[in-house]
Amino acid sequence: MAANTAAARPTARDIGAVALREPSRLERMVGPDWYRILRGLVTNPLSVTGLVIIALFFIIYIFAPVLAPPIGNPEVIPRDGFNPQPRAPGSEWRVRPPPLPFWYTPLTGKTEWVHLFGTASGQWDIFYGIIWGTRTAIFTGVFITAVTVSIGILVGSLAAYYGGWIDDVLMRITEIFMAFPFLLAALTLSALLSSTPIGRTIWAPTIALVGFGWMTYARVVRGDILAVRERDYVLAARVIGAKDSRILLKHILPNAIFPTLVLASLDVGTYVISFAALSFLGVGTEVGYADWGQIIAFARPWILSLDQYWYIIAFPGIALILFGLGWNLVGDALRDILDPKLRGVRG
Repeated sequence: MAANTAAARPTARDIGAVALREPSRLERMVGPDWYRILRGLVTNPLSVTGLVIIALFFIIYIFAPVLAPPIGNPEVIPRDGFNPQPRAPGSEWRVRPPPLPFWYTPLTGKTEWVHLFGTASGQWDIFYGIIWGTRTAIFTGVFITAVTVSIGILVGSLAAYYGGWIDDVLMRITEIFMAFPFLLAALTLSALLSSTPIGRTIWAPTIALVGFGWMTYARVVRGDILAVRERDYVLAARVIGAKDSRILLKHILPNAIFPTLVLASLDVGTYVISFAALSFLGVGTEVGYADWGQIIAFARPWILSLDQYWYIIAFPGIALILFGLGWNLVGDALRDILDPKLRGVRG
């Protein structure tokens, strides 16, 4: 047993071989840290699964006009009447069918148009809402995450690098925002913005989620920069007279940004679920907007009859779960890759 354990441990020769290994062209191009991240993502089965799920949603995003041709405004779900009772998947269109015939063609050769996923209360087509809701989900998830990370990096960097009264003021503002419960605060702000000229558009819940989503990033970035700013290469850059902006952007942030990337990858799915929750609660997008939360909101009158009308919850629910799962798998893989305890010696 001891012999096997000793054989499994890396020897000095192995470590020397790793140290003397010639870096690949990609590694020289992106740097050793980013190369290790990319290599870990494409070799980890969980992250590969997550990337495949995310890629499928991006494919739907790109080919949405082909999968569900729009009727009028593409952001509005087409409806087939005003009957409050949902209709099952495969039921035929009764009012005006979509423009393409490949939705359903019977063996008889007679072309019919059907609701592939059924209709929600009010005869909103669920299939169209799922397909075009993917565009809403990707836009809101990526946009909100990008903006909140940018604000958090800006606030955290300034607070950690300059310290003193700047740190005190910025961190006290951050703590004030953190004192509010996230979803409740976003719900309140979205409701207020809905009564302004912004109205019940995609921007009201987006601004609300950005307004109360940047604080965690600011605190994480601040802590990481405090651990990095006193290292030798940062002090050397100060000695040679480098500007503060260059020190921050070139020497500090590239070495302190990785924990923030893990949080960001995990939060993309979280923000999409939060956006859907605001729509479900009636303070998100307008009624009929192509959004997964809107489709689930249409199921509220029939919540006690889901044994019969299961499809009004199942399809948008599966979309939300898979979208969040894909980003969470990638985030978990990033966390494992960047954890110093799990790195080991790799060639």
